[in-house]
Amino acid sequence: MKEDYSFESAPPAGEAKLSVFQLFLIFLRLGLTSFGGPVAHLGYFREEFVTRRKCLGEHDYADLVALCQFLPGPASSQVGMGIGISQGGVRGALAAWLGFTLPSVVVLVLFAYGIALMPTDFAGSGWMHGLKVVAVAVVAQAIWGMARTLCSGRLRATVAILAASLMLALPNAMTQIVVIFSGGLFGLLFLGSDDEVEQTTLQIPIDRRTGFLNLALFGLLLCGLPIFSYIYPNHTIDLIDHFYRAGALVFGGGHVVLPLLREATVSQGWISKGLFLAGYGAAQTVPGPLFTFAAYLGAVMSLEPHGWVGAIICLVSIFLPSLFLLLGILPFWDQIRRIMEVRCVMSGVNAAVVGLLLAVFYDTVWSGGILSANDFILALIAFALLTFWKMPSWVVVLLTAVSSAALSAVQLYPGL
Repeated sequence: MKEDYSFESAPPAGEAKLSVFQLFLIFLRLGLTSFGGPVAHLGYFREEFVTRRKCLGEHDYADLVALCQFLPGPASSQVGMGIGISQGGVRGALAAWLGFTLPSVVVLVLFAYGIALMPTDFAGSGWMHGLKVVAVAVVAQAIWGMARTLCSGRLRATVAILAASLMLALPNAMTQIVVIFSGGLFGLLFLGSDDEVEQTTLQIPIDRRTGFLNLALFGLLLCGLPIFSYIYPNHTIDLIDHFYRAGALVFGGGHVVLPLLREATVSQGWISKGLFLAGYGAAQTVPGPLFTFAAYLGAVMSLEPHGWVGAIICLVSIFLPSLFLLLGILPFWDQIRRIMEVRCVMSGVNAAVVGLLLAVFYDTVWSGGILSANDFILALIAFALLTFWKMPSWVVVLLTAVSSAALSAVQLYPGL
């Protein structure tokens, strides 16, 4: 019997819902193993919920990714919360967020307390490098699968290539915004609506009244917190204000938020520059979203509250805008996506997003993971295990990390 090596995902079922506890456990595992930054996280999410569990269709997942690219905040965490909302509403979003962020938060707060959980050469160890290598395979698989679905035809492929080229030539948050909006405009003018919109599997168990309420809360806190902080000077209110604004106003997420966080902490005299940079270095070695760096900052704050209390305040404050925006927009999303002009725009945006992922794949994932021929071989094997042999991503992560550690040991100690 001939084996099927197709890259296409099987048609999604979409009917079976995951429980809140299942969501928490799945995202907890992803939070423990998802190294490689936001673009790698999107690859892990796609493998878990589109390819393996078929909770979402390919187009629904792509639309969710594109929507989160439009919104301010950490895109990969927003996608995770969006998946949680589709499965279990507000409780599902909280379960997904808690599971995905908890591992890195715990490690970074313990690091802030000065507990030496890791050896000094942890970041350069062989198995740690193996985690970067496997991220190359995961992201490559995700980009290939999304490109086959979302970049069919010369025009869409051209949009993706131009988006990747522009992002590599001018790598900044403004370029990302320009690329996304340009892709949408190109789709509206030239791509047209060639297909009927597919039946959505992204079911949102939240009514529109709740959606309006969340959008109102988002705007109220964004405008009201600075005023409240000015009228009632208090360090806790200042913390909430600064970290909420960082989560609400930054586009691009990840490393783009660092200047805002530095301005909110170092410039205020709450944290020394040395402590800030030490925490940033530690944040590079843990899985999960980089926004959990906020928990470290809250823990090492020189003023009360700090420690675990400060960590929780800063962490919740920086992620809260994303939750409000998703809960506010997703109840209207299925109706919005059925408008012909919106579908044209999303067609161009989806192609541009593939290009953005391709640029980040080269600039961050590939350049940080592939440093030798052995790395390339390991990445190829990991790609084959994920794509052709359909092995679970966590198994491939462990195998690649162990293999990289073994190779590193052989190079350091040739006599072994």
